[in-house]
Amino acid sequence: MNEKHTKIDASGQSLGRLATQIAVVLRGKHLPEYEPHKDAGCTVHVENAEQVKFTGKKLRDKIYYRHSGYPGGLKQRTLQEMINKKGYSEVIKKAVWHMLPSNKLRDRMIKRLTVKN
Repeated sequence: MNEKHTKIDASGQSLGRLATQIAVVLRGKHLPEYEPHKDAGCTVHVENAEQVKFTGKKLRDKIYYRHSGYPGGLKQRTLQEMINKKGYSEVIKKAVWHMLPSNKLRDRMIKRLTVKN
């Protein structure tokens, strides 16, 4: 595995565009030796996570869903509630998580992501 490190400054960037940059580096798509079936990406350190920009009414209207598995077990939180409860790092990690491929490599890739406020 590559032992390369990448630092990304999140200040002033919108959440989705930041998450795509992070996902590309975690997958290793920026490297010339990229292969989709191999985990050859870099370690990503995100700084200034609390300065991420949210456009429009996303703080109020964006909803995160989760389900307990039981009938009536659907829980939901708005983006503002998620930030208050879990912090900006969890919001960035969730955005990147859904941009990575849903296979066995995703767990390994997301472990190389560190987010600092």
